[in-house]
Amino acid sequence: MADVARADTADDMLLIEHLPFETDGGIAERAAIGVIVLGTDYTIEHEWRSIMAAFPGVAVYQSRIQNDPLITPETLRAMEPRITYCTDIILPGAKLDVVAYGCTSASMAIGEDKVFENIRAARPDVACTTPITAAFAAFRVFGARRIGVLTPYRADVNRIVADYVRARGFEVPVFGSFNEEDDGVVAAISAQSIKSGIQRLVAERQVDAVFVSCTSVRLANQAPDIEAEVGLPVTSSNHAMAWHALRLAGIDDHMPQFGRLFDLDLAD
Repeated sequence: MADVARADTADDMLLIEHLPFETDGGIAERAAIGVIVLGTDYTIEHEWRSIMAAFPGVAVYQSRIQNDPLITPETLRAMEPRITYCTDIILPGAKLDVVAYGCTSASMAIGEDKVFENIRAARPDVACTTPITAAFAAFRVFGARRIGVLTPYRADVNRIVADYVRARGFEVPVFGSFNEEDDGVVAAISAQSIKSGIQRLVAERQVDAVFVSCTSVRLANQAPDIEAEVGLPVTSSNHAMAWHALRLAGIDDHMPQFGRLFDLDLAD
C-alpha cells in the first residue's frame, strides 16, 4: 500500500510514495546485444536500428571506441587496448547475450581471437562477433567458397583483408576497392556507387557471394534489391554482423525482407 504524506510546501503538495508496481521483461525481453562502435563511424547504428526494429524484445546497447579517422594498419591495431574498457561500460553489471566489435579491418589486423579475449576480459563467457566473424558465418550458410570482396580501403589494408579471407579457406577471385582512407568520406559513398561496384565485380569473375567490407559503408537496406539483380547472395559488415548477433543470441526469426541471409539459420 502506498504511503501518503503532506509535504511541507507552500502549495501543500500531496506526496504519494512507494506506489505499487510490477515489472516485465523490458525492451530486452528476448535479447540484449552490446556493440562497440568506432568513434568515427556514421553508419552502423543507423543500419542496425533499421534491422533490429523488426525483432521485438531485442535491444541494442552501444559504446564508442576511440579511433583514428585515417584507416591504416597501425591505427587499426592501436584500438586493441581500448576494447575491454569499451565493453565494460555497456550496461555495467547487467547481462548481455552478445557483444559485437564493430570494425571489420581492425578485427583482421588485430585478429578475431584477440578481439574476443579483450571483450571477455570484461564479460567472461559472452558470445562474441565481429564483422569478419559474421561474414565467415554468412559464407558458410550460403555455401559460398568463391567470394567477391568490395572495400573502401587503401592498398595496405586491402592486403590484410584479402590475405585474412584466403587464409580461412575461401577464394577471392575478384577484389574491388574505392581506395578511400577517411571514414567520413566512406560513409558518404552513394548507394548507387556501392551497387555499381558490386555489379562490376560480378561481371568480371564468377563468384558465389559478394561481401562489402567496412561498417561505414551503407548496404543493409539495399541488399535484397542488389541480390535480385545480380542473382547472388550479398552481405556487408553491418548486415552480416546484425544477423550473426541475433542468431548467437538465440533469435531465429526469419526476415527475408532484409535479404537472403536473414532467411537462414547458423550452420551446425
